[in-house]
Amino acid sequence: MSMQDYQNKLKAARADYPFKRWGESGLDQYTPEACAAFTRIFDKLIADLGKLGVNAADDAKLAAFEQAVLALNDLDDEDERLIETDEREQLCELVNTIARAAGLDPKDYGDGEGPASEWREW
Repeated sequence: MSMQDYQNKLKAARADYPFKRWGESGLDQYTPEACAAFTRIFDKLIADLGKLGVNAADDAKLAAFEQAVLALNDLDDEDERLIETDEREQLCELVNTIARAAGLDPKDYGDGEGPASEWREW
């Protein structure tokens, strides 16, 4: 896969961001600031994976996922209402989508649940 194809696959994962929907849900906890915080975490993950490149070692890619999941843990610590059952499932699926775009098989991590389950506390 070319570097450009790799970058495009990563950026395409942004279409799966649920944060705008969350903000439009009418639930108080999904303020514009909260939704922006989720977006920043995932934009940074995609940017970091893009900088690493298509041929980066899996361990280097996983380190980027670890940073993102730890940031999500911090966000959850600030307001535990932000990541409940539905959101947890959507976030795990988004992480898995990005993992596949980065050339990782989610089934290889987190006891088959994906890389988020390696570090998530939510």
